[in-house]
Amino acid sequence: MTCTRRLSLAVATAAVAALALAACSAGGSGSGGDTVTDGKLTIATGQPAYSPWVEDDAPQSGKGFESAVAYAVAEEMGYAKSDVVWKRSTFDSAIAPGPKDWDLNVQQFSIDAKRKKAVDMSSAYYTTTQAVVTTKSSKAIDDTTVAALKGDTIGVASGSTSISSVKDVLGVTPQVFNSNDDAVLALKSGQIDAIVTDLPTAFYMAAAQLDDGTVSAQFPEDGSGDQFGFVLPKGSALTSKVDDALAALRKDGTLEQLQTKWLSSATNTPVLK
Repeated sequence: MTCTRRLSLAVATAAVAALALAACSAGGSGSGGDTVTDGKLTIATGQPAYSPWVEDDAPQSGKGFESAVAYAVAEEMGYAKSDVVWKRSTFDSAIAPGPKDWDLNVQQFSIDAKRKKAVDMSSAYYTTTQAVVTTKSSKAIDDTTVAALKGDTIGVASGSTSISSVKDVLGVTPQVFNSNDDAVLALKSGQIDAIVTDLPTAFYMAAAQLDDGTVSAQFPEDGSGDQFGFVLPKGSALTSKVDDALAALRKDGTLEQLQTKWLSSATNTPVLK
């Protein structure tokens, strides 16, 4: 072999090695390039992110249900809190096909077969319950038991699961409106005393649609609500690891504890009895 051929082969070998090294460092983690940044877990959420899912729009604080769950999952996967990096994304871009600049995304994504065609979704970290929304001027403000709510006029949106929940749990027939917005208007005008809707919508109504709104109570969990999961890039090597972490957190009671802390105690939203 001539010196020229040996030199060319050496250069080619070095180039291949350099490309391989670059590919590894671009891919990401100490666990085989699974993350977008080596040794870090990048988690995205919405902007702004609202309470009680994230407190004070500061996911890095670990305060708020989804922020706390995200850190618990990260720890279970072997990442220290200092190794978690937060980014922001819109809801729609998170579930759209294509590459992502984050490893996990959490902002109340309902697990859905159609979405799974474009992205990966983890197992559920929360199943929604129904809740009671009212105003501080309503006669229903202190009605936090089934017996008390039976005497109130309840509004629900047409086509929602809230209709059957009100009938089954409260034993009354609600007033049905074309939409949640119509139910809000009815509550504002005093036509009804309270609205029953899913808990995430209830928090939004109370904070954004009603001047003196409050979520006064939530229904017992019956497993029939929407399930929320983390969104991951399609084909992510982390999906099974997130599922394993959630399974462990479910088994040891962490998820239930965080749900009670951030979706009940911190928001003064008792479970109906």
